[in-house]
Amino acid sequence: MPAVTQARKILIVDDDALSSALLAEFLQEQGFATTVLMNGLHVEPAVRRADPAVVLLDVSLPGLDGIEVCHQLRRFSTVPIIMVSGRTEEIDRTLGLEVGADDYVCKPYGFREIAARIKAQLRRSEGRVGARSVMHGFRIDDSARRIAFEDHWLPLTSQEYRLLRKLLTRPGHVFTREELMDLADDEPLPRAGSERAVDSHVKNLRRKLEAARGEGAAIVSVYGVGYRFDPELSAVR
Repeated sequence: MPAVTQARKILIVDDDALSSALLAEFLQEQGFATTVLMNGLHVEPAVRRADPAVVLLDVSLPGLDGIEVCHQLRRFSTVPIIMVSGRTEEIDRTLGLEVGADDYVCKPYGFREIAARIKAQLRRSEGRVGARSVMHGFRIDDSARRIAFEDHWLPLTSQEYRLLRKLLTRPGHVFTREELMDLADDEPLPRAGSERAVDSHVKNLRRKLEAARGEGAAIVSVYGVGYRFDPELSAVR
């Protein structure tokens, strides 16, 4: 079994007992430790207590649905979240990304696909390099895959980290949505929802940057093209 996945804790949240048990068994064979929950109300305390490496979160849950659970988790945690659902409409996938999910998988899915997506999220969250740098008041810690503004770490998902990291490297440069979907130094962004996925992540980024800076996010929309970062701006245009 690959050492990279040894003992990594995966939280499976799905009210389909049989499917969850089979998936948990498969992931254990891949070297993961697994916990299964079947009620949305139990997820937040479990994440706070166990600090899982990845959460597989079904949208349709008793107690509290997956969208609300994801929103709840993003108030305090940057754990990678892979949402799982039988809903295939684009609006449902986009909504999942808007509330902070890192990936979205439609049922039925293969266990090997889920394992591959988990490993991709682990690679992103654990990082591959140890560089640290400071740009425009932002401190970037690539080894931990996190970014701070004036010593306050931003509550970014792995996708938001990658997008902000890219925008910060070339202030004033306009990145197309296609470029932001296909970051050269990492795995591609999920294509669920097409370019709207990028727009959803940018929307979340703006909200978090505005809260941290006390002013505009400085991420500028360039109509019909994409986005650029302008540190001199005090408001989003």
